[in-house]
Amino acid sequence: MDLPHVSAALGVIHPVCIARGRNAEVWDEAGRRYIDFIGGIGVLNLGHCHPAVVEAVKAQVETLMHSAFNALPHRGYLSVAEALNEFVPVSYPLSCMLTNSGAEATENALKVARGVTGRQGVIAFDDAFHGRTLAALNLNGKVNPYKAGLGALPGPVYHIPFPSQESGVSAEQSLAALARVFEVEMAPSEVACVIVEPIQGEGGFRVLCPQFAKALRALCDQHGILLICDEIQSGFGRTGKRFGFSHLGIEPDLLLLGKSIAAGLPLAALVGRKALLDGLPKGALGGTYSGNAVACAAALAVMDIMQEETLAAWGNAQEAAVVSAYQRWKASERFPMVGAMTGIGAMRGIVFEDTENASGAEHLAKLLLAAREAGVLLMPSGRKRNVLRLLPPLTTEPEIIAEGLGFIEQALETLKP
Repeated sequence: MDLPHVSAALGVIHPVCIARGRNAEVWDEAGRRYIDFIGGIGVLNLGHCHPAVVEAVKAQVETLMHSAFNALPHRGYLSVAEALNEFVPVSYPLSCMLTNSGAEATENALKVARGVTGRQGVIAFDDAFHGRTLAALNLNGKVNPYKAGLGALPGPVYHIPFPSQESGVSAEQSLAALARVFEVEMAPSEVACVIVEPIQGEGGFRVLCPQFAKALRALCDQHGILLICDEIQSGFGRTGKRFGFSHLGIEPDLLLLGKSIAAGLPLAALVGRKALLDGLPKGALGGTYSGNAVACAAALAVMDIMQEETLAAWGNAQEAAVVSAYQRWKASERFPMVGAMTGIGAMRGIVFEDTENASGAEHLAKLLLAAREAGVLLMPSGRKRNVLRLLPPLTTEPEIIAEGLGFIEQALETLKP
């Protein structure tokens, strides 16, 4: 696909220009149909053009398209803030600010953490991804392609290993690494926050060890450090619950939301303990487009649709289909490059291992091409780009899930030695 006027620094995985979409199906400009297992990289948990969201957006466009909230508040922003207070499952009252993107939510979380604690240090994790803006970049636990050649980035930030069954790193190992940071690099009294994904996205759909999560929560409480959970990709039903932290038995102090919050319209949020969000001087938070009225209408429709019982049913059905297909591929021993499954609920990854004839990353790159030719669009992840991440809409019809998984199996056949 020719992109003469688009920066070459934007990486494009599939040279396909889509013209329309409906739930988990998309059609390109030539009219060819694909099954979308990318879902806007986790944005489309309710699929392309969910009818209830479309109707809400249409109605909003006819009444008010935008008002800069800092200058002139509008009801949409206020209603989303109220809805989030009910939707986010924590035991304390929430306050929030709406943003345009997850990266912007990350930047504002750092601003809040530093402002209310009077500290500067941040602890992040290997293989993390928190955004592409300048301060968010330094939180990412991977140099290429995000941080290469940029020199010093806003800090100080220290990374520790991400403890997970999938990573092979234990809670004890990560706690020891954190203790080393406190002893060698920066005293806990200088650390403003720890930022972590309950389930890593770009890192390969790895679930944070619950034992570590509880120990980390206790350490943060002990030292007055804020715990920030990044649920930009794992939130809004992807794991079978509204948010991934509910699987870990903890509550964060600050929570980063985005992607599926508005079903495809640009909206994200920083939410958290009211005392923290209210702790900066008036005027310190805001943005011209933050909390756009049309995006807010979409978000209200999303939260109305995403009831706990519905999410559990969607997540269980999709999880069962994906896990069953994976187990069948694995048990057949026909695909030696297919390694472990990662993730939880409907947020699943498949690790591609090195074989005699190719690396795992090479196998996955070939799979993406073969799968696209078969009719399903897929996305890589992981430090080595060797983890297939599966993000079909939660609303995908069972027969479409089965068809897409069949296309993947068809593509796997092309990788056999």
